[in-house]
Amino acid sequence: MTDKIFKTADAALEGLLFDGMTIMSGGFGLSGNPENLIPAIKRSGVKNLTVISNNCGADGFGLWMLLDNGQIKKMISSYVGENKLFEQLYLSGELELELNPQGTLAERIRAGGAGIPAFYTKTGVGTVVAEGKPLEDFEGETYVRETWLRADVAIIKAWKADPEGNLVYRKTARNFNPVMATAGKVTVVEVEQIVPPGALEPDTIHTPGIYVDRIIRGEVYEKRIERLTTRKREKETV
Repeated sequence: MTDKIFKTADAALEGLLFDGMTIMSGGFGLSGNPENLIPAIKRSGVKNLTVISNNCGADGFGLWMLLDNGQIKKMISSYVGENKLFEQLYLSGELELELNPQGTLAERIRAGGAGIPAFYTKTGVGTVVAEGKPLEDFEGETYVRETWLRADVAIIKAWKADPEGNLVYRKTARNFNPVMATAGKVTVVEVEQIVPPGALEPDTIHTPGIYVDRIIRGEVYEKRIERLTTRKREKETV
């Protein structure tokens, strides 16, 4: 066991949380959510959080727990989704919201991890997204300047890790997790499996261990589906 591996989510977050901090939380909808680290943040009682995440969980699950517990002051996200509490708190003025186009959110996080303070994009020009932001023309087209996003702590979910923190994600759970792993001052990862050194083929590693500070093996994963839609199977024709 290396210094990066912790036994519990609470232990992995010990000494990292403080009131008013900024947290990045991986996931897209309910796929790839750090299901063990979020409840640990709830138990800590830390408050006035700014949370950067694509969305804010769903009723009774994920980041919804922190919203319901009054711990989040501001969300920086791109999707309200099925989260009625998120909607209600924003409309009532109890929750600050910085809404981003989804690609812009991803690029702001990537820029934070890459050390790029700002970049230009056409997305949002001429809309409320661009209000109050610098505009500049390049080759006859107008672009809006967006700034990087970084966090005090990034909490992410991966499928496998080795003791050095090299990570592999599984299918759509990859989503925002890799870019967030690079953009936190401290990155805490929960995984389904911790494998021996050398067990991961170098070409299959999605996030190098240099970006990872602390690791836990998650105990339970519900892997909920935010909205399940099905249709009747058509009759087979011979």
